[in-house]
Amino acid sequence: MEYLFDAFKEALNLLFNADESVISAIKTTLLSSSVSIILALAVGFPLGFCLGFFDFRLKSSLKLLVNTSLSFPTVAVGLIIYAFISSRGPLGEFGLLFTIKALILGQFILALPIIIALFSNLIENMDKKHFLLIKSFHLSPLRLVLTIVYELRFALISVIALAYGRIVAEVGVAMIVGGNIKYHTRTITTAISLETNKGEFERGIALALVLISIAFVLNFLIHSLKRD
Repeated sequence: MEYLFDAFKEALNLLFNADESVISAIKTTLLSSSVSIILALAVGFPLGFCLGFFDFRLKSSLKLLVNTSLSFPTVAVGLIIYAFISSRGPLGEFGLLFTIKALILGQFILALPIIIALFSNLIENMDKKHFLLIKSFHLSPLRLVLTIVYELRFALISVIALAYGRIVAEVGVAMIVGGNIKYHTRTITTAISLETNKGEFERGIALALVLISIAFVLNFLIHSLKRD
């Protein structure tokens, strides 16, 4: 127990003293995950709304594809992205591999099916009486969409938090396409993995505390918004 206590104490010292490697991993994680979730929301919300609201020929096939992508192993996703953006891949000329842009791309691809699948399910499972009431106001298409989104806002907040939590805690894609380069593409999760393997548990614990704090903040915000 004394060993764990000392490691925890040193981890707090690293955080309070703003250890450069720890802060760098935190900044990289927050930057890549924030940009990727914004992009995923911009693309995923319209697609999810269309998939849940409209009936069309290939709807069931698309839903099956989206739902299946939710269970893809992250290392497999990372491998596919790596094949596309490596120097020999079709996107190799853009020099994305082992950059922040590669992290953002990987996290975007992970978050997108979550947002599409869950948002479309929310639309489909919306109370029919509630939906008919909204339609009875004969709103313009844009106002109809905005009204439905507003009525589902609390559930949507949970969807956003779930998607964000998935990409913040992601290891496979970040390790493969980011390369875990110190002070450049090393994220909280890849740093934890590396430091633990090196036996430097203090940094691993410090970063794990940050990761837990992010999860706590997300859930606190959800609780506060729902209460309001």
